[in-house]
Amino acid sequence: MTFSPHMTGILQGQKMMFTDFQTGGPMWTGEGPREVRQRVHFATPFLQAPAVIVGISLWDSDRRTNLRADLCAESVTAEGFELVFRTWGDSRVARIRADWTAIGAVRDERDWLVE
Repeated sequence: MTFSPHMTGILQGQKMMFTDFQTGGPMWTGEGPREVRQRVHFATPFLQAPAVIVGISLWDSDRRTNLRADLCAESVTAEGFELVFRTWGDSRVARIRADWTAIGAVRDERDWLVE
């Protein structure tokens, strides 16, 4: 565990990853490995890459196939990250909405800004 002399900031949001049942997209009609990536930009940058926690807040799938999912945050920087959903095999996923929370050091108005 590490501690920072800076204030800790928390940002939260959500992304509709896809709605493939409406368009006949690959998450709904395909088989095998499939992946969707969405870039998330933080409204206010952190001082360094924050810890990012992700979770599925809406999952609509076909009841006749196995449910397989991997949701993660990749390429995390102080400015944002990539939200990644993966499935495989015969899974048929109609839509996914993902929630995220980023926690990290932010600038305090009392910090000295030396340039």
